Amino acid sequence: MNVKPLGDKLLVQRAEAQQQTESGIYLPESAKDKPKEGKIVAVGNGRLNLETGNRIPFTVKKGDCVLFTSYAGTEIKIDNNEYLIMTEDDILGIID
Repeated sequence: MNVKPLGDKLLVQRAEAQQQTESGIYLPESAKDKPKEGKIVAVGNGRLNLETGNRIPFTVKKGDCVLFTSYAGTEIKIDNNEYLIMTEDDILGIID
């Protein structure tokens, strides 16, 4: 199934949760934090400028790895994969 975000929305695949600590201790499912980073899978058309009627392009693009806020977006499941649909305002930065 393909999903194309509309308007100013982005489709982001969250990074995998850390399986063990740096010292080698394996973490149980209940102790794992959901990562606040992911990869942009698809982008919408951009935000609409109400004064001119033109679309404002995104500063991020498909394939960028990004950091986002803790409660960003709406979680959806597509073909047994979990994604987030969020706006560009939820993104804090791009990871190089």
